[in-house]
Amino acid sequence: MAAIPMPAPHDRPRRLLLVVDAPSLLHRNHHARAHTGMTDRSGRPAWALHGMLRQILEAIDGFAPDAVIFGLDDRTASVRRDFYPDYKAGRAEKDAALVDQLERAGALLDALGLATLTPPGLEADDVSASGATWARDNGWSCVIVTSDRDAFAHISDHTQVLRLINGGIQASPLLNPARLLTMYGVAAEHYLDFAALRGDASDNLPGVTGIGEKTAATLLTQVGSMQTVWADIDHNAGRLVADTLDSWAAEQGTRRMGATVVRRLTTGDARERFDFNVRIMSGRDDLDLGITPDVPGTPGLLPLDPQRVNHVVGFLDVESTTSLAIRVLSTDPASSASRQDR
Repeated sequence: MAAIPMPAPHDRPRRLLLVVDAPSLLHRNHHARAHTGMTDRSGRPAWALHGMLRQILEAIDGFAPDAVIFGLDDRTASVRRDFYPDYKAGRAEKDAALVDQLERAGALLDALGLATLTPPGLEADDVSASGATWARDNGWSCVIVTSDRDAFAHISDHTQVLRLINGGIQASPLLNPARLLTMYGVAAEHYLDFAALRGDASDNLPGVTGIGEKTAATLLTQVGSMQTVWADIDHNAGRLVADTLDSWAAEQGTRRMGATVVRRLTTGDARERFDFNVRIMSGRDDLDLGITPDVPGTPGLLPLDPQRVNHVVGFLDVESTTSLAIRVLSTDPASSASRQDR
């Protein structure tokens, strides 16, 4: 297996937390593998569970984390939907086989001895946000594994995002602040502002009218955060924003845009729409993850008991995956070994 891009040894943090958006992996693997019709030893559908587990094992094998936590969605309640009933409206109804595997995923991961968190009324992305904050506060680094762009708001000097795309783990980009800037033209610390301006059709969140991705990126890159933009609009009628954008346009040899952007930001419900999107899109970053790195054997810490791994993964009835799981999950993480070498 080709190695996932890793930091140079002298840049490697002492400890690494891997945060996995489990529903994201399950959805992708359900659609990619449904044609296999794979079942476990009890005859229940297992293709999404198996695909998720294979990707998790590949990620752990590549990153060698010291701890792994899986975020799960609360499928019984939603704080965001209570606030905004049309949240994620319009999505196709989930296939019954996918629902079955979504509901079984937590039990599978818990049985392995890995840590899972289903925050009441919240989603996996809230676990990702809290994982990034926990890592920062505890002197760890963090890698979030997901296909959800919302996680880009958590990218920082200590948190990267492995954004799953077609082709699996090895074909997926590992995004840090520099790579995010290259992709979207916006700094990591401004990504939430960028997303709130742009909107998110998959969550049924319209953006600010007339402010698309390119305009949003230019605005944030040239002026700074939306806090700065709104302050200039409130106290200076947006003159600094307009002048800054026009100066940039002159340098680029393009049409002046300052007055148009200010007008769009001050027309109708632009600010209300932006603030609404920020509220919905912001991940809770204060959840108790239950990670206790100084207590060996607690859920989420690696390595795991090989007999337990053999029993749980073996139920999926794929010998090669069981062998891989025993090797990857029952071995001291590379970061621990590197600490012993120092």
